Amino acid sequence: MASKYLDERLLEAYRSHQYNFSSGKLAGRVVLVSGGTGGLGSAFVAWLLSQGGIPVVGYKSNHARAQHVQSLLQSRFSRSVHLVSGNIEEESVRTQYMKVASSMTGVLYGFVCFAGEPARLRFEELTSKAVGDSLAANYIGPVLLAKLVAQALIERKAEGSIIFISSVQGVAPFENSLNYGVPKAALIHAAKILAKQWRKERIRVNVVAPGATVVGMAEASIRSGKYDKYIESQAITRFGYPEDVALTIGLLLQPDGYITGQVITVDGGLSL
Repeated sequence: MASKYLDERLLEAYRSHQYNFSSGKLAGRVVLVSGGTGGLGSAFVAWLLSQGGIPVVGYKSNHARAQHVQSLLQSRFSRSVHLVSGNIEEESVRTQYMKVASSMTGVLYGFVCFAGEPARLRFEELTSKAVGDSLAANYIGPVLLAKLVAQALIERKAEGSIIFISSVQGVAPFENSLNYGVPKAALIHAAKILAKQWRKERIRVNVVAPGATVVGMAEASIRSGKYDKYIESQAITRFGYPEDVALTIGLLLQPDGYITGQVITVDGGLSL
């Protein structure tokens, strides 16, 4: 008995070696990008614009940098970048993201969360406030904004893609990374739970975990030479580029995607 879920026309195309690798599948789709004016975030926003997507880009407080990124990318791609300011730990800011998204001519489709804090602190200096602050920035805020996005998609019975940005420190144990690595690890587990919880609603949830990249939170450490030892020991062959991360997110964001509940570590093999 033949499966009722097979598309015979599609199979016939495959037998003729006809495959759909077209770009522009995100045209007219609204994607929220919290932390999208930073080094890694702005690279992804550039990629999204190149694909015809509509970015609603959030930033916490650096208004000058946000306007600079907005101006450069709008000029380069002749498409609009819509800004939202504020800390996503705050309910009013999360609501503003959704308000701006709903005002767009396109349809809400996805959420990519770059927002977070490095939370660098020696173990000896750890306090309950420091732990709470890191959890709020690196876990609570991202998860609660993802919740709003998913609720909006479920109400419309629309598919969507949610992508959290964790870190290699959330995948593998690195010394002195407790206050940052643990919330980022929690984000990975949350993504797996939500992917399972929302799979019937066709909402995919995945995680990208960057390693030592030349822009973003690791930039200062790379500039100082702190991470040179990883190349000298051949743990990695080079530092990561923003395109490495943006293209990985792009794969996970594709409509009708076949990946959910996964974490992709983009670190050149450092966590090995």
